[in-house]
Amino acid sequence: MTEATEPPAGATRTVRSDRRALDAADAARVATFAALIAVLGLPGSLSLFGNAVPITLQTLGVMLAGAVLGARRGALAVLTLLALAAAGLPLLAGGRGGLGVFVGPSAGYLAGFVAGAFVVGLMVERLRRVTFTGVLVAALVGGVGVVYAFGLPVQALVTGVPLPQTAWLSLAFLPGDVLKAVACAGITVAVTRAYPAALRHRTREG
Repeated sequence: MTEATEPPAGATRTVRSDRRALDAADAARVATFAALIAVLGLPGSLSLFGNAVPITLQTLGVMLAGAVLGARRGALAVLTLLALAAAGLPLLAGGRGGLGVFVGPSAGYLAGFVAGAFVVGLMVERLRRVTFTGVLVAALVGGVGVVYAFGLPVQALVTGVPLPQTAWLSLAFLPGDVLKAVACAGITVAVTRAYPAALRHRTREG
């Protein structure tokens, strides 16, 4: 009887160990996607039609972070990258880093990266089934719409260019960003089919 009523100390240790291991796995995923976003900036950036904000592939990494990691972890991956960039590491497109980038024309877009990853993740978490169309809509809303909503007003304020003109100039981003959203949807669906556990946040986070 005594053995039956003793607290399962070993089981308790196992549960706690599993939680620690899970936290470590999440941290590794966050770090991996922060690195992915940085790597997508290695090809550099391209400025079109005199726009003060360059075109970069890093938006694709932001979309993928939200879609694959979920809202909280996706946003954390972007925050990790931005914190390292603020510390001076040249991790943003074109080898940019330091506090100066957070007061320049791109500052709003960088804040939008965090919000965008969160919204993409939140929308994917709410999908009953991960489909190309569902992820595409999430990527367009969060990775394009939200990022623009943060970025355009700040760009207009910093550059002194009226908001309507800034928005007009930024239409040059739109075709590329739509293609990134398409790529995000295709990659996310492929990852889900090949490794279903990759999107287990859909059942763990509300």
